[in-house]
Formats: sequence, C-alpha cells, structure tokens
Amino acid sequence: MRILSLNAWGGRLWDRLIAYLAETDPDVLCLQEVTHTPAALSEWLVYRDHGMELPQRANLFRDVSQALATHQAFFCPAARGELWDGNHKVPSEWGLATFVRRAYPMIGQIQDFVHGDFSATGWGEHPRSRNAHGLRLFDYERSCAITVMHMHGLRELIGKEDTPHRLAQANALLNLIGRIRRKGERLVLCGDFNVLPASATLRSLAEIGLTELVSANGYRDTRTSYYRKADRFADYMLVSPEVKARRFDVVKEPEVSDHRGLLLDLA
Repeated sequence: MRILSLNAWGGRLWDRLIAYLAETDPDVLCLQEVTHTPAALSEWLVYRDHGMELPQRANLFRDVSQALATHQAFFCPAARGELWDGNHKVPSEWGLATFVRRAYPMIGQIQDFVHGDFSATGWGEHPRSRNAHGLRLFDYERSCAITVMHMHGLRELIGKEDTPHRLAQANALLNLIGRIRRKGERLVLCGDFNVLPASATLRSLAEIGLTELVSANGYRDTRTSYYRKADRFADYMLVSPEVKARRFDVVKEPEVSDHRGLLLDLA
C-alpha cells in the first residue's frame, strides 16, 4: 500500500500536481486545502484575503476524482466562503479530500471537527474551523485492517507555537483516533498540522505510541521554494508500531504545491 499526504494549495500548480499523482499512483491519497465549487463557470477562481490574492482551481475535488477513476473519493468541507471570478463572487466549499483505491474496501469511517464547526456563511475569523477524516480499510493481501487519518491543523496568526486552541485540537484528534482505530491494528496519521516538531500536539501523539517519520528520518523541511517564511515545518506523518515502512520520503521534487508531499510505502 502506498499512502501520499499533501496540502494541495488549492490546486494552484494543477498541471504539475496531476502529472505527479499519475506518476506516483498512490493507493490512498490524503489532500488538504481542496476546493469544491459546483456553481463555478470558470476552471480558476481567486481567493482574496487582506490584500492577498491566491489562484484556486475551482473544482479541485472533481478534477482529482476524475483523474483517479479507480479510487473512491470523499470530500469533507470545513467551510463555505466566497471565491472570485473576475468581479463576481462564487460560493465555494473548502476542506479535506481522501481518495482510496477500490481494491481496499472501506470498513469504517469517521469525520469530525477538531476545531470549531462547519462555517456555512464565510471562511470565519482566525483561527478558522478545521476537521479530520479517517478511514478504516481492509488489506486482503495481509488479511488485516489499517486506519488512515489526516487532518489540516488550525492556523494561528501569531505563528505555530502551542496555544490553548492547538491543545484542544490535539485532544479532539486523539478522541477521533480512539473512536475508529481498533487495538493492535495499523494506524497512519498524516496531514498539514501547522505545528513545530517540539509541539505538544506531537508529544501527545507520541504518548499513544505513534512515531513521527519526518524528524525521525532526518528531514528538516516540509515546504517548497514557493513558501517564503522562516518556519519550514508544517506536515507530518505518524505511524503505530504495527506499521512496517518499506520507504518514506518528504518529496523535494517535483514541486506541486508550497508544501512537500509525504510518501509512505508499506512493507
């Protein structure tokens, strides 16, 4: 089984992204920052916030779903706000998407918020709502189940240090894990956590026996050249002791987002 986690950056580098997905061919794809805009007439829209403008692939969820025709597709919106098509506002949903090759049957699923709740009337004030999605899959080749879960951690305007919101988010994530994972089964947890390696979030996950693969394998950067700020950590992948990794990589090339992908091949 091959698992890929990536903050898709709203599909801004769409041509590179879709080519990379075809090349990598993951069995489970966990995407964060995914757009879903059924009413859009254009392929591209613009996100505007305090003078910043960011191109967004209008229907990234639909486009990736079409490209991965052999996969089941799940979209988990965190909020519904406005994107711009020229001078016109278009309501758009934004959140997580998970794609699973149909050879792996889904035998359990959980989706809930780790911070806030669904925002239906705008993106909301910071820190904005965040959710997590987990799937319990059956692996026929090994005759056992595996749970794969990902999260997009909340963004605090003050930075990536520990805050009361982040501590509450970590507790909510632990609760979700406990609700879906069966004792002794494999667990892979991943996503854009928006925290630093020494964070209380990662310490709490270590306390339940998870190993964080990014720093454990000596990586010191999960961002690409498109990211200009100093803190270069954001994305993590953690595994339970039952998981045997054949290969793990924080993908440097190609650059398909302002985040690097996290690629895990299971033994």
